[in-house]
Amino acid sequence: MGRLPALEERVHGRQRRLEGDELQFGVHEALRYVKAVPAVEGSQWTGVVTTVACAALQEGLVDAVVCVGADQENPLKPRPMLALTEADILASRGVKPMLSPNLNVLAEVEARGVKRLLFIGVGCAVQALRSVEQYLGLEALYVMGTNCTDNGRQSGFEKFISLVSDEPSTVAGYEFMQDYRVHIKHRGEPARYEKIPYFCLPADELSQGVIAPSCLSCFDYTNGLADLVVGYMGVPVELGVEMTAHTQYLTVRNSRGQALLRAAGDRLLMSPTASSGDRRPLVTETVMADDRAALGGAQQPAPRWVGEALATVLTAVGPKGVRAICGAGNVHLTRPSLAARVCALQH
Repeated sequence: MGRLPALEERVHGRQRRLEGDELQFGVHEALRYVKAVPAVEGSQWTGVVTTVACAALQEGLVDAVVCVGADQENPLKPRPMLALTEADILASRGVKPMLSPNLNVLAEVEARGVKRLLFIGVGCAVQALRSVEQYLGLEALYVMGTNCTDNGRQSGFEKFISLVSDEPSTVAGYEFMQDYRVHIKHRGEPARYEKIPYFCLPADELSQGVIAPSCLSCFDYTNGLADLVVGYMGVPVELGVEMTAHTQYLTVRNSRGQALLRAAGDRLLMSPTASSGDRRPLVTETVMADDRAALGGAQQPAPRWVGEALATVLTAVGPKGVRAICGAGNVHLTRPSLAARVCALQH
């Protein structure tokens, strides 16, 4: 984490300003809300990451894309891959909620003689990439990041799903959404969504063994060293709209990020960002609750009706938009964890 300021300057030409939106989002030229049009079937959201990656390959901006495919036996388990075709990229659709060693693919990049590369990854992978990029012999490197998902090992994912879902065996994906609920998507036609208020989660049981220990020392939720970042917690919730049709947001950090957007062209529908409310009281209470759970303080989940009522009220009156995000500079400086994601200020 201590290397971030120097790396920001090397990658983006300057360090972030410690005021305004850059305190939370890092160096950027623009923040935008975004959807892929049409949506990419099979994606976790509308397929913004997939759309940009396919466009970069189609337009000749890059020769190959490092992305996260899926294990053949477990579609939620990540398998880093070097995508050389659009079909390869489409095969990597969807979020895999476990740690993914994306840099393992760099040996294949060198062996295949790839000179123009798009790398997709979360903050920890991007930090490592930026530390070695000068040794890769590339003519051009583009980096598209996603927000950190506080992932862990497979055992942690299985523990989380078994404690939270009513049918763990059919889970196809999940997100901590802006309506103060975990949305769990289940396989099926049509897909079934299970929505559990944050306040009803068994925080004591989930405070250990779910998130990787390395994540507890990281505050790069917003992926400050990527050229272009796709996330969702800075977007007001669209009630009644499921993930596969919901708006996300883009952080465009530099000219390489702009080039990726130009390649995608009108395949992305963009709109201005918005903000309202004050995140500070909720952030403070969330950090305190998180610490109590981590230190063994007994916390009983709220009854379902209480959790639903709280989630509904906070969705209506809580903070919304980009200034409600929990990023570097607040919760994630303290202790990123399940409860930190739960901090709701995702609005």
